[in-house]
Amino acid sequence: MELKMNKVNGEEKRYALLLAAKDSDYVKEVYGGYFNVFIEAFGEEGERWDLFRVVDGEFPDMNQLHLYDGFVVSGSPFDAYGNDFWILKLCFLLQTLDAMHKKVLGICFGHQVLCRALGGKVRKAYTGWDVGLRKVRLVKDLSTSSSFFLNNNLNLSEIIPSETSLSIIECHQDEVWEVPLGAEVIAYSDKTGVEVFNIGDHILGIQGHPEYTKDILFNLIDRLLNNNSIDFEFAQNAKFGLQFAEPDRKSWGRICKNFLKARIYV
Repeated sequence: MELKMNKVNGEEKRYALLLAAKDSDYVKEVYGGYFNVFIEAFGEEGERWDLFRVVDGEFPDMNQLHLYDGFVVSGSPFDAYGNDFWILKLCFLLQTLDAMHKKVLGICFGHQVLCRALGGKVRKAYTGWDVGLRKVRLVKDLSTSSSFFLNNNLNLSEIIPSETSLSIIECHQDEVWEVPLGAEVIAYSDKTGVEVFNIGDHILGIQGHPEYTKDILFNLIDRLLNNNSIDFEFAQNAKFGLQFAEPDRKSWGRICKNFLKARIYV
């Protein structure tokens, strides 16, 4: 599946979504599928986006990887440390993209599988599920000392409030235990030690879901409750917290877009 947007100045950037989850009935009905959710969050005019359902064994042609400007790896109900064939194949693909110095943005499971593929460690979180809104804090002074921000034209003073924190939707029970060699931890929270990491200027992993809207998470909480993944009290507390606060979706969207497209804000 592909989506073409109108060209701007005759140029067409090309991106691929590596979808590691099946569309839920709710997301299909309301958004037409997760592909559209990601396009709404990260897509722009003048781009082409291709969809590869890696969870179903759909992968880009290895001989055409050079045609893409960037890749996004989605979340998933699967464990990033699992040995399903498609997960192992995805790890090999991510290793190849890293060697090619291609831009790769990993979200939740994508963040974790990127870590695994490139030599880090991922396991169940000691503290259990994290579902709801979470405040993520930038490592102090990193934005002025890291080449990652400079090379990706990320002026965080225009994106993140003075306390250097942003709220994001979380839904995970696994986490990064150890980042790969050469990786830099960019952000953390009081629940998770590695909320955001980078490798060079081409790899970015985000544990939370910058693409999620609150209604998507509400539906996901109900599904987790119905399949006994979480209990009733936990579900109600997660929903309650969502009623009185908002994720910083616009700021996260700017960070992700700027990383993928490495442009300067005007």
